[in-house]
Amino acid sequence: MADALRLEKLETFLIALPARRVHRWVGLDSPIGAGYVVTRAQLIDGSVGWGEAQPIKTWGGDDAGRYGETPKTTITVIHEYLAAALIDVDVRQFEAVHVAMNRTIRGYPYAKAAVEVAIIDAVARSMGLPVYQLLGGRFRDKVAVAHSIGLMEIDEAVAESVQVVAEGITTIKIKIGVEVERDVAIVREIRRAIGNAPKIRVDANQGYKTWREAVTAIRRMTEFGISYAEQPVDGIRAMAEVSSRCDVPIMADESAWTERDVTAIAAAGAAQYLSVYYTKPGGLWKAKRLLTVAGAFGMQCDINGSAEMGIGNAANLHLAAAAPEITLAGTIPVTSTAEIERTRIAGRKYMDDIIKTPFEYVDGCLIVPGGPGLGIEVDEDKLRRYGVTK
Repeated sequence: MADALRLEKLETFLIALPARRVHRWVGLDSPIGAGYVVTRAQLIDGSVGWGEAQPIKTWGGDDAGRYGETPKTTITVIHEYLAAALIDVDVRQFEAVHVAMNRTIRGYPYAKAAVEVAIIDAVARSMGLPVYQLLGGRFRDKVAVAHSIGLMEIDEAVAESVQVVAEGITTIKIKIGVEVERDVAIVREIRRAIGNAPKIRVDANQGYKTWREAVTAIRRMTEFGISYAEQPVDGIRAMAEVSSRCDVPIMADESAWTERDVTAIAAAGAAQYLSVYYTKPGGLWKAKRLLTVAGAFGMQCDINGSAEMGIGNAANLHLAAAAPEITLAGTIPVTSTAEIERTRIAGRKYMDDIIKTPFEYVDGCLIVPGGPGLGIEVDEDKLRRYGVTK
């Protein structure tokens, strides 16, 4: 097609940002933000878009069925396979973009997400539209933030919880899955410290060894008013056992990567809620499809992630803006830069960022950016400053 809009150039950058504090969960053995991949897509009309992936080598879904990615793996897949696959594709045709990527290499959703987001950002900029308009239009203009309390000492977790509530956070997510007594104790102490008004959700990241152990822990935590429990065990069958025995809803994260996963979860009664973000399905377009299927099963969803930098955070905000299925506070970062501090602690993962202007934070919510594309401007000086050797 003579009028096709094609990809002219695709670049990658490996970025490490200074973290505010160590953030850990069960199964994570690498620091957040220490090796994230940024992509820059330039189209033949001169439009430029940005993408981001947060590859984690130990992140792989149920039974490690999705495998993990490393930064070097992601960069290799992008340059040796995906870029070449997209040479003759009209990048405005997002389904064709995914067909071409999937035909050339199976899996590697984080690499594909980084490429696809950069392409959608560039296409949206070429049209003068926000990304959410290409995903169905803006359904909401702000997204509630759930602050994540990682695996940390109880006294430190309590102190941080009190501080973030003072900064407007209305939902706290507590990482559990270590040991029942420890997990119950941290939930109890945080509830005592913050009072009854803020919501508490818990996330085991598949940490409990058996569904019986998970049921014991969750039942004991319900005394302290938890709203729901995320991914207590590995596998849909075990999740269904937990779900059938607990009074609070169960959320699937590691179990939910594709539309077929959502169908299987619903059929088994394994979860009532889903944790969704653009990277697991392989991009914004795929994530929007997954959310539509979730909505057909009456599942409520949140926007979650892997401690995104500003580019990835923007992508998730646009996804949430276009998806009516997103009804729960999401564990998304509150981006700040060294020059513009939105919060001291609430939702804050890094001490600086590679976007120039962080998103507005009002009453515990992030405001969806307007403007063309993702609505962000990348600071290329900081892109160089925080770059690391590939």
